[in-house]
Amino acid sequence: MPILRARAPVPLPPRPPCAHRAGRASAPAPAAGFRLVGYSNAMKITAIETYIAGNPWKNWLFAKVFTDEGLYGVGEGTINYFARTVETSIHELKPLILGLDPFQIEVISQRLVRDVYTEGGQTHMCAVAAIEIACWDIIGKATGQPVYNLMGGRCHEKLRAYANGWYRGPRTPENFHEKAKDVVRRGYTALKFDPFGSNWRVVTPYEFDLSIDIIRAVRDAVGPEVDILVEGHCRFNVPTAVRFAEAMAEFRPAWFEEPVHHLNIPAMVEVARRSPVPIATGESFSSKQQVAELMSYNCVNIFQPEPLNLGGLFATRKICDLVDAHYGVVAPHSAQGPVCSAACVQLNASLPNFYIHEIFDEFNEPWEREIVTNPVEVKDGYIEIPETPGLGIDLNIEEIRKHPYRQENYLPLFRPGWERRRSNG
Repeated sequence: MPILRARAPVPLPPRPPCAHRAGRASAPAPAAGFRLVGYSNAMKITAIETYIAGNPWKNWLFAKVFTDEGLYGVGEGTINYFARTVETSIHELKPLILGLDPFQIEVISQRLVRDVYTEGGQTHMCAVAAIEIACWDIIGKATGQPVYNLMGGRCHEKLRAYANGWYRGPRTPENFHEKAKDVVRRGYTALKFDPFGSNWRVVTPYEFDLSIDIIRAVRDAVGPEVDILVEGHCRFNVPTAVRFAEAMAEFRPAWFEEPVHHLNIPAMVEVARRSPVPIATGESFSSKQQVAELMSYNCVNIFQPEPLNLGGLFATRKICDLVDAHYGVVAPHSAQGPVCSAACVQLNASLPNFYIHEIFDEFNEPWEREIVTNPVEVKDGYIEIPETPGLGIDLNIEEIRKHPYRQENYLPLFRPGWERRRSNG
């Protein structure tokens, strides 16, 4: 009988320098050789810093993840009202990943989600996302590639965008009409709005008619060729949502978004099956299991994943593929700060089933453009896809510090006059 002998271990090849060390981080050229992820000579996460910019209608939370090789990445973990809570969560989670290689996206996500054995929903996942997105920024810089090239490659020459946040002012058909005209003059071919005021569950006849009059005014302002997207903000019960869907159908909205609460999946399914207008939802989900449950009904075909609520780009990318398997399209939610906007551009560029990109940036505070480098630009209703490594964006910390956190900075969707998007102080 032959004697089996153990083979000597194969020596590991020397690790090549990262692209940024070879002076190639300024162009999206591929890194030479290969990378030994998870070995002792791998790049290591050494620190995480956080910053808050006090946008009047929502505090924006940003993060920087640093490495022992001098590279850092930027991420975002913005959520309505709970900026300080998410910021604290980032720092509580930080010890779990110090010393890990930022290339280990799955390991990092498991450490930050599975290993804490706590269901923290959106608050937890936004903290995870701030770190995870920053790691993708690092990976892109280290390899000299935009993030979309690391997620399957670029599928689109440019991204069609829809305007949101454009209707600040009084809740009247006249105001919405004039503001909608301005959006079209800017070159947009789609725009979204919430005509429903502070209504919740049910509405009076006056409020019902006013909401439909606003939708009518917007359609009249933009003409028949521009898409109008109606936002519901989880306001209604099933009968009210169906009544609205039937009444707005003559104005041909591209979708009616979250007409009932996102966690009531059977209610969302019932509305979707009875509505003559396509239903869009998904921005508030914080797990792929919620998405899988909704997709199993095969009645919602426009999905709006929010990368921050889902824990980052990779989790969202996988969910978008699940939606594709159910013949759906995706319009990722992008209603946070400028880093989230840049991250969504990278995600959307890689998606074969991408539908349309949400844009608040052009209608935010003017100083938003000063707190980052290379903010997302919309030209004639489309976003040009950057070719710079990583996210293609960086934080201007000094400018961020000029706009400190204020607790009253949040969007009170059930308070009369919230459409004005002012600070609540």
